[in-house]
Amino acid sequence: MRASAAPRVAIAHDYLTQLGGAEKTVLNMSRAFPDAPIYTMLYDPDATFPEFRDLDVRVPLFNRIKPFRKNHRAALPVLPLVAQSIFIDADVVLSSSSGWAHGFRTNGRKLVYCHSPARWLYQPRTYLGDDGNALARFGLRAASSYLKAWDRNAARSSDRYLANSTEIRGRIADAYGIDASIVFPPVSRPPAEDVEPIAEVSDWLRGAGPDDAFYLVVSRLLPYKNVDAIVRAFAGTDRKLVVVGHGPQADHLRQLKTDNVVMLSHLSDGALAWLYRNCRAIIAASYEDYGLTPLEAGAWGKPAIALRFGGFLDTIHEDVSGLYFDEPTPRSIAAALDRFESMKFDRDKVRGHVEQFSQQSFAEKLHTAVDELAAQPIAARR
Repeated sequence: MRASAAPRVAIAHDYLTQLGGAEKTVLNMSRAFPDAPIYTMLYDPDATFPEFRDLDVRVPLFNRIKPFRKNHRAALPVLPLVAQSIFIDADVVLSSSSGWAHGFRTNGRKLVYCHSPARWLYQPRTYLGDDGNALARFGLRAASSYLKAWDRNAARSSDRYLANSTEIRGRIADAYGIDASIVFPPVSRPPAEDVEPIAEVSDWLRGAGPDDAFYLVVSRLLPYKNVDAIVRAFAGTDRKLVVVGHGPQADHLRQLKTDNVVMLSHLSDGALAWLYRNCRAIIAASYEDYGLTPLEAGAWGKPAIALRFGGFLDTIHEDVSGLYFDEPTPRSIAAALDRFESMKFDRDKVRGHVEQFSQQSFAEKLHTAVDELAAQPIAARR
């Protein structure tokens, strides 16, 4: 479209207080629509990707309550009110949502890019884990009917849904009765010159040399990510594991891990790239919606060992870019490691698999969806 005729686009996201795949997707949305402001309920520039500091991020007064920026789960009872308080003046709002941003109000169209219908509503046991806080479980049960009604009304206020994977497309259909199109998030890697070695890991390897010397986990430390099962699979072995991430299970994992496991957090993109480039493989045992980390590792030619579930089925080509295990248990993971070490993977084929998940393809599909919505007559709105 000509610049003068292009729709005014805004981006919405639940909260920018973490380092994760959803936040990376928002950055990629911003690259596709560089003039679009970003609306969010909570923003902590020190806790998320530094690139957001250079973007037009807009927050409500609620963001001034600092404790909620550190722990958004504590604000759960009031978050529907906060979401509804945000009004966006735009022709099309591109809403990156896993529970809240699809409820932001607008006078334009609403195109929802769904990472998952709210886990705490539709998968509470997976979200909290079997050892989840009893008070949190009680609170969710008490508020579940109200929150589900709000969530489904928010979904109905949207004009179109996009899903980030086949798994999420099915969940959207189950939760809302909406048929969503699939648009895979993109993956990219920093230039080789931006890679930053991590002295702590090099020293820990005790001269073995970083290349192919360790396995890697990159994950938020939440119960459904099953990082504890991976850590247990390494106990009593001479295999080395690097775990990158932070979250409620961090202290538990520190107590659980053995000396052949090191934990890191809040790394720069360059430091993370160094780990991807030098690891033997990445391991993922989570009930994942999309499965971005196998692609991030694959961009460096490194294969993945992952749970045969959800988004990983979209992003891993079995026996070409990685292999699967069937249960998120230490025994199943250990058996997969044994199998992996008996195989050989072609790094060029791994990288070739990743090339289909490009920023250009992602941007083109978003622009097409936005232009189609903007072209609809007013009478076509929900």
